Amino acid sequence: MRRQRRAFLASPQTWKQRPHKTPDAYPESPISCSSSSSPLPPHLHLPHPLLPSSPLPCACLSSCPVNHFLPPQLSPSASSRPTCFSPPPPSLLHLFPSFRPSLHGLLRVLLVLLASLCFLPCPVQAGWFRVGVVGPWGCDPLFAKALPSVAAQLAVNRISKDPSLSYSTTFDYVVLQEPCQTSKALDTFLGFYTKASGYVGPANPGYCEAASMLSKGWNKAVFPWGCVDYELDDIRSHPTFARSMPKPTSVLLKVMRHFRWAHVAIISSSDDIWLETANKVANSLRNDGMPVKLVAITENTPDGVRGTLAKIRKMKHIRMVILCMHSVLIGGRLQKLLLETAYDMQLIDGSLVFVPYDALLYSLPYRNVSYPALRSNSKLLRAYDAVLTITINSPETSFYEAYEEAMERGEVARTLMPQQVSPLFGTIYSSVLFMAHAVRSVKESGEWMSGGNLARHPRNLDFQVLTLYRGLMKKLHSVLKVLEKTGNILEVSVLHNWKIHYPRGSGPRKDSPCWFKRGTICSGGENHTHAHTCIVGRFVHIHHSLLWLSPCLLLPRRRIQQIRMVKGPNKILLTLDDVTFINPSLSNKVSLWPVTVMRLKGSLRLCVLTLGVVWLQGDWAWLKRLPDGTFRTIYPKTTTVFEMMKDMRHENVNPFLGFFHDCGVFAIVTEFCSRGSLEDLLFNEDVKLDWMFKSSLLLDLIKGMKYLHLRGVSHSRLKSRNCVVDGRFVLKVTDFGYNEVLEAQRFPYVEPTPEELLWTAPEILRNGFPGLHGSFTGDVYSFAIIMQEVVVRAPPFCMLDLPAAEIIEKIRKPPPLCRPVVSPDYAPMECIQLMKQCWNEQPEKRPPFEEIFDQFKNINKGRKTNIIDSMLRMLEQYSSNLEELIRERTEELEIEKQKTEKLLTQMLPPSVAEALKKGCTVEPEHFDSVSLYFSDIVGFTTISANSEPIEVVDLLNDLYTIFDAIIGNHDVYKVETIGDAYMVASGVPVLNENRHAAEIANMALDILSAVGTFKMRHMPDVPVRIRIGLHTGPCVAGVVGLTMPRYCLFGDTVTTASRMESSGLPYRIHVHESTVKILLELKQGYKVELRSRTELKGKGVEETYWLVGKEGFTKPLPVPPEIKLAFWQQHSTINQQEVERPISPPTVASV
Repeated sequence: MRRQRRAFLASPQTWKQRPHKTPDAYPESPISCSSSSSPLPPHLHLPHPLLPSSPLPCACLSSCPVNHFLPPQLSPSASSRPTCFSPPPPSLLHLFPSFRPSLHGLLRVLLVLLASLCFLPCPVQAGWFRVGVVGPWGCDPLFAKALPSVAAQLAVNRISKDPSLSYSTTFDYVVLQEPCQTSKALDTFLGFYTKASGYVGPANPGYCEAASMLSKGWNKAVFPWGCVDYELDDIRSHPTFARSMPKPTSVLLKVMRHFRWAHVAIISSSDDIWLETANKVANSLRNDGMPVKLVAITENTPDGVRGTLAKIRKMKHIRMVILCMHSVLIGGRLQKLLLETAYDMQLIDGSLVFVPYDALLYSLPYRNVSYPALRSNSKLLRAYDAVLTITINSPETSFYEAYEEAMERGEVARTLMPQQVSPLFGTIYSSVLFMAHAVRSVKESGEWMSGGNLARHPRNLDFQVLTLYRGLMKKLHSVLKVLEKTGNILEVSVLHNWKIHYPRGSGPRKDSPCWFKRGTICSGGENHTHAHTCIVGRFVHIHHSLLWLSPCLLLPRRRIQQIRMVKGPNKILLTLDDVTFINPSLSNKVSLWPVTVMRLKGSLRLCVLTLGVVWLQGDWAWLKRLPDGTFRTIYPKTTTVFEMMKDMRHENVNPFLGFFHDCGVFAIVTEFCSRGSLEDLLFNEDVKLDWMFKSSLLLDLIKGMKYLHLRGVSHSRLKSRNCVVDGRFVLKVTDFGYNEVLEAQRFPYVEPTPEELLWTAPEILRNGFPGLHGSFTGDVYSFAIIMQEVVVRAPPFCMLDLPAAEIIEKIRKPPPLCRPVVSPDYAPMECIQLMKQCWNEQPEKRPPFEEIFDQFKNINKGRKTNIIDSMLRMLEQYSSNLEELIRERTEELEIEKQKTEKLLTQMLPPSVAEALKKGCTVEPEHFDSVSLYFSDIVGFTTISANSEPIEVVDLLNDLYTIFDAIIGNHDVYKVETIGDAYMVASGVPVLNENRHAAEIANMALDILSAVGTFKMRHMPDVPVRIRIGLHTGPCVAGVVGLTMPRYCLFGDTVTTASRMESSGLPYRIHVHESTVKILLELKQGYKVELRSRTELKGKGVEETYWLVGKEGFTKPLPVPPEIKLAFWQQHSTINQQEVERPISPPTVASV
């Protein structure tokens, strides 16, 4: 026997080598690690009292976490030393063939059993599995909206209804609060060791690696949904780690690779969890070779957001901005502020794409869903056009639809509408279900239920999640875009067939493909060696190709130009079919004369309008007529001039729209400016011009001429009448290219009048054909004369009081020099000095327009000179502020409306509240059977007397907040609270057959369990004891009152329930016989004790009961204090003959 025992201890592997048959009559051991393991035979059965006296050695304790797989009532407390038990291996029964039951033999076998367990891995084939749902549920309201307790409960309930999952395993859950600070998270996670068998979480990526290492030591699986670290994918270092969803950065990398967006910036909220997420995402992308340019933290303030976006603007080559914060679609205020500020800063221009990171972690509803945040905010809607939302695909049912179905089936309480719940609810649900499938997979394989096996088996699982999509590890992601007109979310692709709309039509530029090639080093966006080789090769190739193809290319070029002149939306040659004249005799179309008079009244003289204004392509245009003559053909040189004029596009250059030739009229068509020419504006005495106004007009002229000279175009006809002013008082240079058209078409030279030559430079006047050719320096001289007109607000050379012909002759033949005389009173001295430089007699000493622009800006010391633009901006700003104010007020009104409706639904049942909102009358309703709950605080008067009023309010608020959270998990309705009294009903206003008694009983047990650990803040040593009364019966419900209406219950049932509470005892649930009968019919394992006959005030003496528990209810209940029997119980008034009879102990019944 001793040799056999030594051989057994030395070689535990021999256990599986010997055949063994377990007797069918052996009862299941209550201390085995698994209900499916071989049970102990009767002679080896360990009675329950021996459990605490048989601890395992320390070596075994460190490797056997089986106690966490036991039901809570058999698991040791966290403060006690953990004990691990397991059934003996089958071959152990054959080591003692001559064994006879005796105390000495039993102890010897027990010692051998316990020692053997130290050499084996713990076979956690448990009958009880508790999932710990880890997350920062109390740190952020949007995390709390995920309802982790409700999501886990829904998953556990559905698991229990699935025979394939619940067979031989009972699942439970516990919600574990993750600290808000990362520095405290790991310390708190250490305390979770004794609270769960496996973990869904953690959510904070900051300590994922440390948590994985702890779970490896504990031999427990962790299934996180928020971890990003690429080191965690190493199965050798992290064998108990398994992802319950695709790695978010891998999805991001696929999107970046598809669009070739390598350069990324990350903006994070200042909260710890998002800050850690941003850093981990940056590290993961950098590990894959992506150049993460910036990781910025922004505060939830306008200045903080603006400063962060300013950094983004300064960074070059940024294509994608990842937003690590709550999505605006689920209530993220920071992301809303950031996108609106980006719109104001003109960053929504298609050069950047914003990607909300949190949408990668859940399935955002997008089918038949309209988000109020976008629908009610036009600025946010336009800004969201630059957002690319990537979320888990839900092709069959969205999260909102799945949640609504769960509500209709009674699986989830109707306390919140689906739109008020975060889609993260579905991620929690799917993760718990994922772990259940992993447990089943390990059991079916026959392997040990260890953390490593749990993490290894689910890698190829395929099952149905909350949104009815099959598979969790294999699910695809959808790319979503917003429709700007409706605010709805549209699925554009599932990483296939990309058709995406961007602001202004084009998306961010593509980066070099070398960023996405493994083994290639990139710098600055391109592979330099490869680029150099390609450039040289292409240059040689192009050179040879041009030599061969140049004749072929030149031949059709003229034909292409001719086609572009007469066809297409940008054609140049116009006829009567393209324009509408004001004069009906010249038009093939209906006259627009009435409209013209209404629209242009007061802008220009009527004679000018009837001669030169036409209607072209939905807007007004101006015709600059050429001298009399005929255009028999358009010469190629003229076509070149037209194309040059068509290409001139600048804010201060009047655009060339085409050339009209029909009915003997030939004219250059330009954009019509309603304020007329600069000459007209200066002669209009109704327009007040101060220096700011004048300098604004001159600066516009300088900018327009600077643009023309930079494009190599000399105006040659620059004068005040060839400068036009639009409705916004923006000056534009027009009539450029006029002389070139006349020369190209070989028009005969016509000498201008002396009045038209007053702006012409002296060197041009001395030529034989003044006005025909111009120069850059000649344009500078013309600008100086216009400066004199604007500054003095008078015609050129007006102060000389000479005829135009004499002035021209003096200019042509100096000395003396003939120039205007301008007093310093009209303008700053710097402006007069600049004017004199520009009309210098020597052309080479005249400054170019680039220098003129710089000098003129210095005259105003860098101030904005366009007073009209400033006024318009002020008006636009006022309009924007007014729109923003209206929008904010509308949003506030909507928020307040939602708050009011929410408050109304909290005060009244939803059906009643909806009827009252519609103005309908709510008729009283009779209910045949409802269950009522009453409770109050024992000794509340004494507590109130020894407390400050504010402390009493805090006490009731803390206590009833816990009660309110509990009733959310049950099909009950909170009726009212009066002082310390708390009233709840079930079966009203929504009927639920006979389940109302069970719902009230379950809720009462949960409340009593919660009160057992509740402590007052100001008197933590004083326990808060409540007494609870339950009763079932008929009642009438209805709305009472118009001011502060209340939904009240009436009837004898309410009175009896109140009497059950008042006649109860502390830490006791006093149940009426009517409720007990229904609980008995339900057969759900409720445990009650007969209290004996109890006197109910106003009701007489009736038999009542204590509700003390329920089968499967594992939460601890407080121990009721010992209270002596009341006088009426010792001396019954009903039967005086039984006064001396001793009272029998309470009778326990299981219903």
